[in-house]
Amino acid sequence: MTQPPKSSTAPPGPDPASGSGLPTMPGIPPQPTSMGSPASPAPAGEPPRRTAFAEGVDRVRAAATTEPGRLRIIGAVLALLVVSFGAVTAWQAADRASAADDVLNKSQPLSSAAADIYRSLADANTAASSGFLAGGQETKTSRDRYERGIRTAAAKLVTAANNSDPGSPSAATIAELNRLLPQYKGLIERARANNRQGYPLGGAYLRYANDTMQTEMLPAAEDLYKSENERLRGDYADATPYPWAAIALGIVALAALAWAQHRNYRRTNRVLNHGLVAAGAATTVVLLWLVVGHSVARAGLNDSYDHGVRSLNVLHDARIASLKARGNENLTLVSRGAETVEVKPGEFQDKFDVAYKESMQDLADGLTAAQSLADDRAGEQPVRSAGGNMDEWQDRHQQARAADDAGDYQAALNKVIGAKSDKPTGECFDNVDKNLDTALKHEQREFQQAAGDGLDAMTGLSVGAAVLAVLGAAGAVLGIGRRLSEYR
Repeated sequence: MTQPPKSSTAPPGPDPASGSGLPTMPGIPPQPTSMGSPASPAPAGEPPRRTAFAEGVDRVRAAATTEPGRLRIIGAVLALLVVSFGAVTAWQAADRASAADDVLNKSQPLSSAAADIYRSLADANTAASSGFLAGGQETKTSRDRYERGIRTAAAKLVTAANNSDPGSPSAATIAELNRLLPQYKGLIERARANNRQGYPLGGAYLRYANDTMQTEMLPAAEDLYKSENERLRGDYADATPYPWAAIALGIVALAALAWAQHRNYRRTNRVLNHGLVAAGAATTVVLLWLVVGHSVARAGLNDSYDHGVRSLNVLHDARIASLKARGNENLTLVSRGAETVEVKPGEFQDKFDVAYKESMQDLADGLTAAQSLADDRAGEQPVRSAGGNMDEWQDRHQQARAADDAGDYQAALNKVIGAKSDKPTGECFDNVDKNLDTALKHEQREFQQAAGDGLDAMTGLSVGAAVLAVLGAAGAVLGIGRRLSEYR
């Protein structure tokens, strides 16, 4: 029987403290997690993890409880306000300066060009009818006037086409006029050719050409003129409103700088902080420059509209009315009563004579309005002279109509296109046109002067505001920085 050695220890037995007869198993070592590190549970009582934003808010809140922290926040807010004021001022000033430049150099010249297109077409039509009345003895003056009107209209159409937006209504109108212009010229040449040979068909061609001009070309030119005037009014609307956003920011920035200066005085008994004073001075300069400069610009632009654009529009309309009246007066003799209209039940009158009277009424109304808008003698005198010429024209026209109604066609013709000794109505028409041209040139100079002054008042404002705002922001930061240095 084998005995265990006496020196050997007893085998492990049951743990008496466990109260169990099973042997105790060794503990399982910690197992690695999927990330390769042992999993360790969060200690009890530790707060949950916070976001970076929340921690940043806590830091700002903690900093705001100390004077250096408050000063840093104040400096940042002041710099932001001053820079924002400068940026908004630069933006709004540049926007209004651009609109004012469009008024002076783009939309108003285009509006005048559109009026010139209308006037040139009407002038060419009037010259054509005058030449037709002269028969085979058409004068060189009449022929040259017709050609000059056609060339001017063609040139102005090119200018308008180059400055119109592709696909716009103005571009479509210009294309339509370019299509109709050669068609009209062809009809006039046929009327001339037949008239020189003594064929009555020449009168029919001339009336057809006049109908093309009156019902298609001139209404299209009038639409172009109106659309360009709308564009001009839109540029005025963009250039003249006060920059309220910039003004409000400037006032807020000044108030904040004044508050910071007062706060500094209460805590240090120092009357002035040089950096804050510099920032306040820069902001004040920009605000005053903005308000005064824009007020001067606005006054100049409003003056250019009231005493420039409005007068120009009225004078253009009056000149066009005189051209229409002259053309209808000529066509009264060309048609010889072939076309009539019913003015009252059962009462018929010559179509072109009725149109002449309507155009003369428009001319009278236009001259009255132009005279009331004229603000100096240089603008009023030619309008007054045109009114006297118009009255004489009407008197001579009545004499021509009386001769025609009495059957003396030659006497009526002499009263319309005859020599100067016959005192023709054409002389009065030329004088009206000449005086209106003088008034238009004067009002154009007035417009350019006033609009130019308005544009000059905003020169440099956007750049100056940006530079001064940067200097003001730097002054505010340096002023607060000087105060912060006392805590280091």
